[in-house]
Amino acid sequence: MKNIILGTAGHIDHGKSALVKALTGVDPDRLKEEKQRGITIDLGFADLQYPDLTVGIVDVPGHERLVRNMLAGAGGIDMVLLVIAADEGVMPQSREHLAICNLLGIKSGIIVVTKTDLVEEDWLELVQDDIRSFVKGTFLEDAEIIAVSSKTGDNIGVLKERIYEFAKKVRPKSSQGLFRLPIDRVFTLKGFGTVVTGTSVSGSISIDAPVEILPAGISTKVRGLQSHGRSMEKAYAGQRVAINLQGVEKEDIRRGDVVVSPGRFRLTRALDARIEMLADAPPLKSKTVVHFHLATSEVIGRVILYDTEELKAGEAAYCQIRLDRPVLAVSGDRFIIRRFSPVQTIGGGVVLDSQARRRRKKEGLDDLRVYLKGSLEDRIATKVRKAGRRGISPSAIEGWINADLPDIQKAVAELLKRGELFSYDDTLIHRDILVSFKEKILDAVGRFHKNNPLKPGMQKEVLRSLFGMQQRSFNGLLSLIPELVVEKDLVRMKDFAIAVTGQFRELGEKIINLLRKEGFQPPNKEEIADYIGKRLKETEDVLRLLAEEGRISRITDSLYLTREDYERMLSLLRDFFNKQDTMTVGEFRDLLGTTRKYALPFLEHLDSNRITMRVGDVRKAHPSFKGTQGKG
Repeated sequence: MKNIILGTAGHIDHGKSALVKALTGVDPDRLKEEKQRGITIDLGFADLQYPDLTVGIVDVPGHERLVRNMLAGAGGIDMVLLVIAADEGVMPQSREHLAICNLLGIKSGIIVVTKTDLVEEDWLELVQDDIRSFVKGTFLEDAEIIAVSSKTGDNIGVLKERIYEFAKKVRPKSSQGLFRLPIDRVFTLKGFGTVVTGTSVSGSISIDAPVEILPAGISTKVRGLQSHGRSMEKAYAGQRVAINLQGVEKEDIRRGDVVVSPGRFRLTRALDARIEMLADAPPLKSKTVVHFHLATSEVIGRVILYDTEELKAGEAAYCQIRLDRPVLAVSGDRFIIRRFSPVQTIGGGVVLDSQARRRRKKEGLDDLRVYLKGSLEDRIATKVRKAGRRGISPSAIEGWINADLPDIQKAVAELLKRGELFSYDDTLIHRDILVSFKEKILDAVGRFHKNNPLKPGMQKEVLRSLFGMQQRSFNGLLSLIPELVVEKDLVRMKDFAIAVTGQFRELGEKIINLLRKEGFQPPNKEEIADYIGKRLKETEDVLRLLAEEGRISRITDSLYLTREDYERMLSLLRDFFNKQDTMTVGEFRDLLGTTRKYALPFLEHLDSNRITMRVGDVRKAHPSFKGTQGKG
């Protein structure tokens, strides 16, 4: 069944609540004080049931001091009844409420003239003419005007029919998005616990489903669901919903919090927006503090204008709104701003980037223009590009933008297919970011190969430090560059091969001859460098390559043996342990005919390679080596 939310709007004492009661039989004034004073103080609720649709009604207060309460109920409205009393005509809150509905992007509505039983026909015609002039240029410019009397019931039936006709044409909220329900009431019911109510603005939710309450940061699950007093198993976007929450205290939640699908949304204290000033608003200077109203929340914010220093009445501009506490906002949400003091509605607009970063004044605003008017694909691609090398996950995109999940998934798939986006480990990267990174990293690795022709590759951590990136992002981007090969902790060009020159061969032979000559008392690498007349770095490269070829064996970072001497050392050890179970350092020293200076690092190497093992002050043959005894 289709679900539409209808909201009332209009000046105090123009008969909004009486009209709702006449239409539905339900008095929306539920508070004791409201009934005593005869005015609406907070939001009231009722519903109209038709065969194929339900119209949930949100009745708002009309007093100028209660506009904040009116705004808490206006955010989820699909269509409006602008209520104007026949005996008073257009009044200040008639104007302010209409302006708010206009700024919130409400597209459909009916103008209702109430209290017709109090005026003559001629006066009623004058009032209706005045109303036509009043709504000119707004979304209600061509709206039907219906004159009714809640007291006598005159035309109430006609109004019901018109509401049904309009509601059938209204595009309902989508249940294909992530679930969001801004809370407008919190209370407890004996035997049930904490209940929150609100208008579900997207998605759907079922009993026992896990939910999160933000910004409160509470994780819980749905214990029960109702809509207009009727229990149900599942609630959908566009319905007035009461949610019984499990294990949550009433004091931990307040109006302005939002019940959402868990783990999908991020809070924000800075959002980029397009802001529009009312035609009669005072000028708004950049950095002005305002009351910021989003859905059912109200926070204090500072407006930073991007393309001007002052915004005059009727003008619009891009801006960033920095908030004094976090809110849950989604790109595409509508908001209202009011002066800090005296409190007065001055404008509103649309959230363009709900996860904005502070930008310099001189930065271009092309991304905001795309967020405002671009296609879904364009907006997603722009957001991914703005995320830079960190990238962004598809699930984060789903919580960032107000769109249906199937549409988002289709757009991402198309962008990947076109090569505008790339992905790794559930992370999206924009082509421009990858191309820029690829150019820089290939240049860095290429220069390394040029300067180090005898090294197999560049240390990955050294390379990462040049870019100052987190390990996960760095590794992910590396995986998207086919020209590179990553082997353990080294990165090299795919077509790179060590250039073994004649000079290298000559140096290698010199080193091997020197090591062969010195036997078990080999020179260290510094001494080898002096001997062959090369810098230490070049000498280390030659030693490493000789070790990789198997012509020498590395004992420590500084000591090497020829492969023949290394095998001779193992053979001597086998012969020794065939005759004795233990060996002292002195016996090992004498076995090799070397000194303690060399015997100790040789033994430590043998221990670490599971050839020998230290037991107190002696060595024994390691079981793995012992099994090779007598095998040549």
